[in-house]
Amino acid sequence: MTVIRAAVIGAGYLGRFHAQKYQAIDAADLVAVVDPDEQARSAVARETGCEALPDHRSLLGRVDAVSVVTPTPLHHPIAREFLESGAHVLVEKPITTTLEQARDLVETAARCGRVLQVGHLERFNPAIVAVGDILDRPRFIESHRLAPFKPRGTDVSVVLDLMIHDIDLIQNIVGSPIATIDAVGASVFTEEIDIANARIRFENGCIADATASRISMKSERKLRVFQADAYLSIDLQQKVMTLVRKGEGLMPGGVPKVDIEERSFDPGDALRDEIGSFLDCIATGRRPVVSGEDGLRALETAIRIGELVGAGALAR
Repeated sequence: MTVIRAAVIGAGYLGRFHAQKYQAIDAADLVAVVDPDEQARSAVARETGCEALPDHRSLLGRVDAVSVVTPTPLHHPIAREFLESGAHVLVEKPITTTLEQARDLVETAARCGRVLQVGHLERFNPAIVAVGDILDRPRFIESHRLAPFKPRGTDVSVVLDLMIHDIDLIQNIVGSPIATIDAVGASVFTEEIDIANARIRFENGCIADATASRISMKSERKLRVFQADAYLSIDLQQKVMTLVRKGEGLMPGGVPKVDIEERSFDPGDALRDEIGSFLDCIATGRRPVVSGEDGLRALETAIRIGELVGAGALAR
Protein backbone atom coordinates (compact mmCIF):
# COMPACT_ATOMS: atom_id res chain seq x y z
CA MET A 1 0.00 0.00 0.00
CA THR A 2 1.31 3.43 -0.99
CA VAL A 3 1.21 5.79 1.99
CA ILE A 4 0.00 9.30 1.15
CA ARG A 5 2.01 12.16 2.63
CA ALA A 6 -0.55 14.58 4.07
CA ALA A 7 -0.67 17.92 5.86
CA VAL A 8 -3.32 20.06 7.51
CA ILE A 9 -3.36 23.78 6.80
CA GLY A 10 -5.03 25.46 9.75
CA ALA A 11 -4.72 24.34 13.38
CA GLY A 12 -7.93 25.79 14.75
CA TYR A 13 -11.01 23.97 16.05
CA LEU A 14 -11.63 21.88 12.90
CA GLY A 15 -8.00 21.66 11.84
CA ARG A 16 -7.12 19.78 15.01
CA PHE A 17 -9.74 17.14 14.22
CA HIS A 18 -8.48 16.77 10.65
CA ALA A 19 -4.96 16.21 11.96
CA GLN A 20 -6.17 13.58 14.42
CA LYS A 21 -7.91 11.61 11.65
CA TYR A 22 -4.92 11.64 9.29
CA GLN A 23 -2.68 10.53 12.14
CA ALA A 24 -5.01 7.59 12.86
CA ILE A 25 -5.42 6.38 9.25
CA ASP A 26 -2.82 3.85 8.05
CA ALA A 27 -3.01 5.04 4.45
CA ALA A 28 -1.72 8.49 5.44
CA ASP A 29 1.51 9.86 6.87
CA LEU A 30 0.76 13.17 8.58
CA VAL A 31 3.82 15.25 7.72
CA ALA A 32 2.92 18.62 9.21
CA VAL A 33 0.31 21.00 10.51
CA VAL A 34 0.51 24.65 9.48
CA ASP A 35 -0.76 27.74 11.26
CA PRO A 36 0.60 31.25 11.82
CA ASP A 37 -0.35 30.92 15.50
CA GLU A 38 2.67 29.23 17.12
CA GLN A 39 0.72 28.02 20.16
CA ALA A 40 -2.05 26.48 18.07
CA ARG A 41 0.19 24.66 15.59
CA SER A 42 2.57 23.43 18.28
CA ALA A 43 -0.26 22.00 20.37
CA VAL A 44 -1.70 20.03 17.44
CA ALA A 45 1.75 18.91 16.28
CA ARG A 46 2.61 17.57 19.73
CA GLU A 47 -0.68 15.72 19.92
CA THR A 48 -0.32 14.09 16.51
CA GLY A 49 3.45 13.68 16.32
CA CYS A 50 4.09 15.76 13.22
CA GLU A 51 6.03 18.87 12.26
CA ALA A 52 4.66 22.33 13.11
CA LEU A 53 5.16 25.01 10.45
CA PRO A 54 4.17 28.69 10.25
CA ASP A 55 3.86 28.94 6.44
CA HIS A 56 2.16 26.49 4.05
CA ARG A 57 4.52 27.41 1.20
CA SER A 58 7.32 25.46 2.80
CA LEU A 59 5.28 22.28 2.12
CA LEU A 60 4.70 22.84 -1.61
CA GLY A 61 6.07 19.80 -3.41
CA ARG A 62 6.66 17.93 -0.15
CA VAL A 63 3.19 16.44 0.34
CA ASP A 64 0.69 14.47 -1.74
CA ALA A 65 -2.48 15.77 -0.11
CA VAL A 66 -3.70 18.55 2.18
CA SER A 67 -6.76 19.55 4.13
CA VAL A 68 -7.32 23.31 3.91
CA VAL A 69 -9.04 24.24 7.16
CA THR A 70 -8.41 27.98 7.26
CA PRO A 71 -10.76 30.98 7.32
CA THR A 72 -12.79 30.93 4.09
CA PRO A 73 -11.03 33.91 2.41
CA LEU A 74 -7.79 31.87 2.42
CA HIS A 75 -9.29 28.75 0.83
CA HIS A 76 -8.75 29.84 -2.76
CA PRO A 77 -5.11 31.00 -2.71
CA ILE A 78 -3.89 28.13 -0.53
CA ALA A 79 -5.83 25.37 -2.30
CA ARG A 80 -4.75 26.71 -5.70
CA GLU A 81 -1.06 26.71 -4.75
CA PHE A 82 -1.22 23.11 -3.57
CA LEU A 83 -3.14 21.93 -6.63
CA GLU A 84 -0.56 23.52 -8.91
CA SER A 85 2.28 21.98 -6.89
CA GLY A 86 0.79 18.53 -7.55
CA ALA A 87 -1.09 17.93 -4.30
CA HIS A 88 -4.68 16.74 -3.93
CA VAL A 89 -6.91 19.04 -1.86
CA LEU A 90 -9.73 18.59 0.63
CA VAL A 91 -11.05 22.09 1.34
CA GLU A 92 -13.54 22.82 4.10
CA LYS A 93 -16.92 24.30 3.23
CA PRO A 94 -17.78 26.72 1.80
CA ILE A 95 -15.37 25.99 -1.01
CA THR A 96 -14.41 29.66 -1.43
CA THR A 97 -15.72 33.16 -0.82
CA THR A 98 -16.76 33.88 -4.42
CA LEU A 99 -18.06 31.93 -7.40
CA GLU A 100 -15.14 33.10 -9.53
CA GLN A 101 -12.70 31.61 -7.02
CA ALA A 102 -14.66 28.34 -6.84
CA ARG A 103 -14.74 28.00 -10.63
CA ASP A 104 -11.01 28.67 -10.72
CA LEU A 105 -10.31 25.88 -8.21
CA VAL A 106 -12.46 23.43 -10.16
CA GLU A 107 -10.66 24.34 -13.40
CA THR A 108 -7.23 24.18 -11.75
CA ALA A 109 -7.90 20.74 -10.28
CA ALA A 110 -9.02 19.45 -13.69
CA ARG A 111 -6.03 20.97 -15.47
CA CYS A 112 -3.60 19.53 -12.93
CA GLY A 113 -5.34 16.17 -12.72
CA ARG A 114 -5.75 16.42 -8.96
CA VAL A 115 -8.61 15.46 -6.62
CA LEU A 116 -10.56 18.43 -5.26
CA GLN A 117 -13.01 17.46 -2.52
CA VAL A 118 -15.19 19.83 -0.47
CA GLY A 119 -15.91 19.25 3.21
CA HIS A 120 -19.69 18.98 3.23
CA LEU A 121 -19.58 16.56 6.14
CA GLU A 122 -23.29 15.69 6.27
CA ARG A 123 -22.89 13.57 3.12
CA PHE A 124 -21.01 11.11 5.35
CA ASN A 125 -23.63 11.17 8.12
CA PRO A 126 -24.67 7.50 8.68
CA ALA A 127 -28.36 8.44 8.48
CA ILE A 128 -27.88 10.12 5.10
CA VAL A 129 -25.80 7.26 3.73
CA ALA A 130 -28.52 4.79 4.80
CA VAL A 131 -31.41 6.49 2.98
CA GLY A 132 -29.74 6.60 -0.43
CA ASP A 133 -31.64 3.57 -1.72
CA ILE A 134 -34.97 4.75 -0.27
CA LEU A 135 -35.14 8.20 -1.80
CA ASP A 136 -37.09 8.29 -5.05
CA ARG A 137 -38.17 11.51 -6.76
CA PRO A 138 -39.04 13.58 -3.66
CA ARG A 139 -41.90 16.05 -4.00
CA PHE A 140 -41.24 18.16 -0.91
CA ILE A 141 -38.25 18.51 1.41
CA GLU A 142 -38.05 20.41 4.66
CA SER A 143 -34.85 21.10 6.61
CA HIS A 144 -34.22 22.74 9.97
CA ARG A 145 -30.69 23.50 11.18
CA LEU A 146 -30.77 25.39 14.47
CA ALA A 147 -27.92 26.23 16.84
CA PRO A 148 -27.33 28.39 19.94
CA PHE A 149 -25.30 31.52 19.36
CA LYS A 150 -21.51 31.06 19.28
CA PRO A 151 -18.91 33.61 18.14
CA ARG A 152 -17.19 31.06 15.87
CA GLY A 153 -18.40 31.31 12.28
CA THR A 154 -20.09 34.68 12.63
CA ASP A 155 -17.77 36.30 10.09
CA VAL A 156 -20.17 34.94 7.45
CA SER A 157 -23.97 34.75 7.26
CA VAL A 158 -25.93 31.83 8.68
CA VAL A 159 -26.57 30.79 5.07
CA LEU A 160 -22.86 30.18 4.43
CA ASP A 161 -22.21 28.98 7.98
CA LEU A 162 -25.09 26.51 8.50
CA MET A 163 -27.70 26.41 5.75
CA ILE A 164 -25.15 25.49 3.09
CA HIS A 165 -24.97 21.98 4.61
CA ASP A 166 -28.65 21.44 3.82
CA ILE A 167 -28.43 23.21 0.47
CA ASP A 168 -25.82 20.64 -0.58
CA LEU A 169 -27.87 17.71 0.75
CA ILE A 170 -31.10 18.91 -0.86
CA GLN A 171 -29.56 19.60 -4.27
CA ASN A 172 -27.86 16.21 -4.25
CA ILE A 173 -31.11 14.45 -3.31
CA VAL A 174 -33.30 16.26 -5.86
CA GLY A 175 -30.86 16.13 -8.76
CA SER A 176 -32.64 18.80 -10.78
CA PRO A 177 -31.78 22.40 -11.69
CA ILE A 178 -33.29 25.18 -9.59
CA ALA A 179 -36.19 27.11 -11.12
CA THR A 180 -36.80 29.83 -8.51
CA ILE A 181 -35.80 30.81 -4.98
CA ASP A 182 -37.63 32.94 -2.40
CA ALA A 183 -35.83 33.85 0.81
CA VAL A 184 -36.20 35.94 3.95
CA GLY A 185 -34.01 36.47 6.98
CA ALA A 186 -32.71 38.89 9.56
CA SER A 187 -29.64 40.05 11.45
CA VAL A 188 -30.14 39.74 15.20
CA PHE A 189 -26.88 39.40 17.14
CA THR A 190 -24.34 40.17 14.39
CA GLU A 191 -23.95 42.36 11.32
CA GLU A 192 -24.52 39.28 9.17
CA ILE A 193 -27.74 37.29 8.61
CA ASP A 194 -28.41 35.19 11.74
CA ILE A 195 -31.68 33.51 10.77
CA ALA A 196 -32.90 32.67 7.27
CA ASN A 197 -35.55 30.72 5.42
CA ALA A 198 -35.47 29.79 1.75
CA ARG A 199 -38.05 28.14 -0.48
CA ILE A 200 -36.39 26.49 -3.47
CA ARG A 201 -38.44 25.33 -6.44
CA PHE A 202 -36.77 22.84 -8.76
CA GLU A 203 -37.47 22.32 -12.45
CA ASN A 204 -38.74 18.76 -11.80
CA GLY A 205 -41.48 20.12 -9.51
CA CYS A 206 -39.90 19.37 -6.14
CA ILE A 207 -40.04 22.14 -3.53
CA ALA A 208 -37.63 22.47 -0.62
CA ASP A 209 -38.08 24.66 2.44
CA ALA A 210 -34.84 25.28 4.35
CA THR A 211 -34.50 27.10 7.68
CA ALA A 212 -31.24 27.92 9.46
CA SER A 213 -30.72 29.82 12.70
CA ARG A 214 -27.72 30.41 14.95
CA ILE A 215 -29.73 32.23 17.61
CA SER A 216 -31.85 29.33 18.86
CA MET A 217 -32.19 27.93 22.36
CA LYS A 218 -31.37 24.40 21.24
CA SER A 219 -29.47 22.51 18.56
CA GLU A 220 -31.46 20.73 15.87
CA ARG A 221 -30.51 19.21 12.52
CA LYS A 222 -33.48 17.58 10.83
CA LEU A 223 -34.44 16.71 7.29
CA ARG A 224 -37.92 15.61 6.23
CA VAL A 225 -38.56 14.16 2.79
CA PHE A 226 -41.98 13.51 1.22
CA GLN A 227 -42.30 11.36 -1.88
CA ALA A 228 -45.03 9.37 -3.65
CA ASP A 229 -44.74 6.25 -1.51
CA ALA A 230 -43.14 7.40 1.72
CA TYR A 231 -42.35 10.07 4.29
CA LEU A 232 -38.87 10.10 5.82
CA SER A 233 -37.88 12.01 8.93
CA ILE A 234 -34.11 12.10 9.39
CA ASP A 235 -32.57 13.36 12.63
CA LEU A 236 -29.05 14.17 11.51
CA GLN A 237 -27.95 14.98 15.04
CA GLN A 238 -29.27 11.88 16.80
CA LYS A 239 -28.65 9.60 13.77
CA VAL A 240 -32.26 8.35 13.70
CA MET A 241 -34.48 7.79 10.66
CA THR A 242 -38.25 7.26 10.73
CA LEU A 243 -39.77 5.81 7.56
CA VAL A 244 -43.55 5.94 7.06
CA ARG A 245 -45.02 4.05 4.10
CA LYS A 246 -48.52 3.24 2.85
CA GLY A 247 -49.06 -0.41 3.66
CA GLU A 248 -51.33 -3.17 2.34
CA GLY A 249 -55.04 -3.03 3.01
CA LEU A 250 -57.18 -0.67 5.06
CA MET A 251 -57.57 0.12 8.75
CA PRO A 252 -60.97 0.58 10.45
CA GLY A 253 -62.85 3.47 8.87
CA GLY A 254 -61.39 2.79 5.44
CA VAL A 255 -58.14 4.62 6.15
CA PRO A 256 -55.12 3.14 4.32
CA LYS A 257 -52.84 1.10 6.54
CA VAL A 258 -49.57 2.79 7.43
CA ASP A 259 -46.30 0.99 8.15
CA ILE A 260 -43.83 2.80 10.41
CA GLU A 261 -40.19 1.81 10.72
CA GLU A 262 -37.59 3.52 12.88
CA ARG A 263 -33.86 2.93 12.55
CA SER A 264 -31.08 4.17 14.78
CA PHE A 265 -27.52 4.30 13.49
CA ASP A 266 -24.17 4.08 15.18
CA PRO A 267 -22.81 7.63 15.53
CA GLY A 268 -19.76 6.58 13.54
CA ASP A 269 -17.09 9.12 12.64
CA ALA A 270 -18.15 11.19 9.65
CA LEU A 271 -14.91 13.17 9.50
CA ARG A 272 -12.82 9.99 9.51
CA ASP A 273 -15.02 8.61 6.73
CA GLU A 274 -14.73 11.85 4.76
CA ILE A 275 -10.92 11.89 4.97
CA GLY A 276 -10.77 8.14 4.31
CA SER A 277 -12.89 8.64 1.19
CA PHE A 278 -10.61 11.50 0.07
CA LEU A 279 -7.53 9.28 0.41
CA ASP A 280 -9.29 6.47 -1.45
CA CYS A 281 -10.13 8.82 -4.32
CA ILE A 282 -6.44 9.75 -4.54
CA ALA A 283 -5.44 6.07 -4.62
CA THR A 284 -8.11 4.90 -7.08
CA GLY A 285 -8.83 7.96 -9.20
CA ARG A 286 -12.57 7.82 -8.55
CA ARG A 287 -14.73 10.95 -8.27
CA PRO A 288 -15.11 12.40 -4.75
CA VAL A 289 -18.43 12.01 -2.96
CA VAL A 290 -18.47 15.81 -2.72
CA SER A 291 -16.59 17.17 -5.72
CA GLY A 292 -15.42 20.68 -6.42
CA GLU A 293 -18.40 21.03 -8.75
CA ASP A 294 -20.73 20.09 -5.87
CA GLY A 295 -19.10 22.70 -3.66
CA LEU A 296 -19.47 25.31 -6.41
CA ARG A 297 -23.15 24.42 -6.88
CA ALA A 298 -23.90 24.73 -3.15
CA LEU A 299 -22.02 28.04 -2.94
CA GLU A 300 -23.91 29.45 -5.92
CA THR A 301 -27.26 28.67 -4.30
CA ALA A 302 -26.15 29.97 -0.90
CA ILE A 303 -24.99 33.26 -2.44
CA ARG A 304 -28.32 33.64 -4.28
CA ILE A 305 -30.19 33.09 -1.03
CA GLY A 306 -27.97 35.57 0.80
CA GLU A 307 -28.55 38.20 -1.90
CA LEU A 308 -32.33 37.71 -1.74
CA VAL A 309 -32.32 38.03 2.05
CA GLY A 310 -30.17 41.15 1.83
CA ALA A 311 -32.44 42.72 -0.80
CA GLY A 312 -35.47 42.02 1.34
CA ALA A 313 -33.85 43.61 4.39
CA LEU A 314 -33.02 46.76 2.39
CA ALA A 315 -36.57 46.95 1.08
CA ARG A 316 -37.93 46.97 4.60
